[in-house]
Amino acid sequence: MFQKFKVVIEPGEDGWFVVTVPGLPGCITQGKTIDEATENSKEAIEAYLESVHNHAIPVRASQVCVREVLVDVL
Repeated sequence: MFQKFKVVIEPGEDGWFVVTVPGLPGCITQGKTIDEATENSKEAIEAYLESVHNHAIPVRASQVCVREVLVDVL
């Protein structure tokens, strides 16, 4: 079974790209490139879900909504 998760990829202070998964608190990874960070996010999500499953911790991935907001900048 497949499930989609939204990820946020941002440049880190050290030049790497940092990935967070808003639907899974504490699920964070990084990569040298956006593509590497994206691939690493898949592994991080799988490891996160496996860990909570093995420890019988209930997980309810929060609903994440991403929207663009237009703001008038002076």
